[in-house]
Amino acid sequence: MRKKFFHQYYTRIIITILVVTVIGLTANGLSNKKARVTFNDHTISKADSIASVVAFDKVYRVLMSPRCVNCHPAGDIPLQGDDSHLHTMSPTRGKDGKGLYAMKCSNCHQDTNLPGLHTPPGNPNWGLPPADMKMVFEGQSARALALKIMNYNTNGHKDKAALLAHARDTLVKAGWNMGEGRTPPPIPYDEFVAAWDEWINKGGVAPAK
Repeated sequence: MRKKFFHQYYTRIIITILVVTVIGLTANGLSNKKARVTFNDHTISKADSIASVVAFDKVYRVLMSPRCVNCHPAGDIPLQGDDSHLHTMSPTRGKDGKGLYAMKCSNCHQDTNLPGLHTPPGNPNWGLPPADMKMVFEGQSARALALKIMNYNTNGHKDKAALLAHARDTLVKAGWNMGEGRTPPPIPYDEFVAAWDEWINKGGVAPAK
């Protein structure tokens, strides 16, 4: 009788230990699952996800400034000025984004800025995104724009390396040197590039809104 009692006693102890172990492993697994998120088919840590969204807040502030929005309009006519009004000459995007027929962007926008207040800024690559990939910034929420940028089919077919390189493009950098009378983006160029890199390298996560 006593032997049977101890056998049952130790059996219960072993079962209890096994149950506690299983519960602990399950809880740990759930904890690790909660600490990681999936975005764009990649699993990243929750910490990186948060850091990515925080970095995009800076990126978005720049992308929504007139220096970026003016060349990424919802329509086919570029915008002008700090108030983002329609271009007074009414040039049209055209298939390649460089203008239509004889009204080409390069007619007024030379390789460098023209001297003087509110004169045409310049860059060898001046123009809008092409007609088949308009990449609209105007009126976009932070989430919508982030998702668009990270989508290969809507971002000009850019992979991660090309996206990182894009921030170093001379036309992007020109946004901080558009000539007299134009307000630059709200943060310095180097700070923008750092935020852009952090956003993409930590997952390119889109904010909730």
